[in-house]
Amino acid sequence: LFMFLRPPPGHSFSVELDTTGQLPARPSRVHVVLECICSSGELLGDSLCFLHHSDEKLPRDQSSSFLRSLCTQSYLDWEKVTRWVQQLVRSAWLLLPESHHCQLTVLPSSLSCKFQLTGTSQMNIYAEILFAVEGGGWGACLSLE
Repeated sequence: LFMFLRPPPGHSFSVELDTTGQLPARPSRVHVVLECICSSGELLGDSLCFLHHSDEKLPRDQSSSFLRSLCTQSYLDWEKVTRWVQQLVRSAWLLLPESHHCQLTVLPSSLSCKFQLTGTSQMNIYAEILFAVEGGGWGACLSLE
């Protein structure tokens, strides 16, 4: 399965170009760029711009926590993203009725999320979530694997 990551409001993704100036086949570094949303904030109301408001003025739950949670410096940290998605899947699995009949096991991986489902009949199902980013300016989907 592909999981397309989109930046939260007020942010954008920028994939670093390779040495020839082309998009790399496998992006290793995705820069998270802060964008001005002052004009959209006027239309939507209560949206504070990350570029033009200090952290003290921004509510604690604003998406600037995205940078602290899933990035290292200003780049997406794929291992952090992987751990975050693994935790989301684990939490969501417990809420599903199937969780009473199947065991979910998270398999080791740093650039994707790999899972094993084991049913009562000992049948195993394997699933993998691959991450992809999509940027407004480049119009291509780039996956990590």
